[in-house]
Amino acid sequence: MSQLSARACGIDFGTSNSTAGWLAPGRQTLLGLEDGKLTLPSVVFFNAEEDSVAFGRQGLAEYLDGYEGRLMRSLKSLLGSSLIDGQTEVLGRALPFRELLARFIGELKARAETSAGRGFDTAVFGRPVHFVDDDEKADKQAEQTLLETARAVGFKEVSFQLEPIAAAFHYEQTITREELVLIADIGGGTSDFSLVRLSPERTRLVERRDDLLANAGVHIGGTDFDKYLSLAGLMPLLGYKSRLKGSSEVPSSYFFNLATWHTINFTYTRKIWMELQEVYRDSVERDKLDRLLRLIEQRAGHWLAMRVEEAKIALSDQASTTLQLDRIREGLTHDIDRATFETATGMLVDDVERTVAGLLVDAGVRAEQIDTVFFTGGSSGIPMLRQRIAALLPQARAVEGDLFGSIGAGLAVEAMRRYGTV
Repeated sequence: MSQLSARACGIDFGTSNSTAGWLAPGRQTLLGLEDGKLTLPSVVFFNAEEDSVAFGRQGLAEYLDGYEGRLMRSLKSLLGSSLIDGQTEVLGRALPFRELLARFIGELKARAETSAGRGFDTAVFGRPVHFVDDDEKADKQAEQTLLETARAVGFKEVSFQLEPIAAAFHYEQTITREELVLIADIGGGTSDFSLVRLSPERTRLVERRDDLLANAGVHIGGTDFDKYLSLAGLMPLLGYKSRLKGSSEVPSSYFFNLATWHTINFTYTRKIWMELQEVYRDSVERDKLDRLLRLIEQRAGHWLAMRVEEAKIALSDQASTTLQLDRIREGLTHDIDRATFETATGMLVDDVERTVAGLLVDAGVRAEQIDTVFFTGGSSGIPMLRQRIAALLPQARAVEGDLFGSIGAGLAVEAMRRYGTV
């Protein structure tokens, strides 16, 4: 192997999609992970009919084809949560959530190695600025869990880099002069920001601490936008905020679980099914509860969440979109407009805006001093988010990176810098 190939790889384990990067002569940085594609959706599907496990797009396809089984998505959201030491029932047995994480990260490692044509025992993993907001102990525990998982699947040496810093290193490969850059990494689970001084000359430096002026993050990402769009735009169709006899509302917990990727499966227990029979008897809008019960009976919660995610993406480019909801009732459609989306998620955008404004204060930097905003992360295309950030930094130019690949590519650069070549 060439002396210029990196000894280590970079791993971006994302809430929605994951990537792996490796620097080697004559190769693109990101490794093909599924049928030549550079991303692997962070999905595991346990197929009960085939008694098999599928990952990524294949797992989603099997689920959508109607195979019986258990779909798990947004696995990264387990890190730092109380769920991580729990377990879930999969194909009739208890599966610890830690083992679930290890299955996916082990698969990610194996696919990266197949694509590279060599093994990896050393890696730089990306991590958000905060796995958990305002809880340093839980944040450290989340990183420790990821470290232990990486070692369990065969990585002997593991270190971490902040995801927005990794994106900065990727962007730095493209510039011709010094820039003060705000890296805006808005992913599936978190929104992370770093203010970094970049230049072609600085790429050669090993120690870059002085170039990082400040960083900040908030635990808001694309799955949160999905959740609140679902609650405002779709769940009322299934009975959310509908009334019971006596004028109280149908309990909201069923809808919140269905609207949240990593808790959808909680609605499929026998206990919840029995509770809903009682709720149905007291409901004054049974047609809506009929839809909810049909959805749960079919275990189609993830299918519905995918329709909501598609609506969110469509509303980034158009004023309204129509959802096809045939699995709930044949011929059922539902329109959602961008105004509903923006009203439902306005408080999320407010929090992100406050995070960026606070970052500038912490860094002692005026808005007009920032040259560039570099957007990365699959949720950075949400129009209202971009507009708010642009309003804070009216003189900065906006640059869009590889929304799903900048972090993995930057982690590969960092892996070469830290661990050298072979």
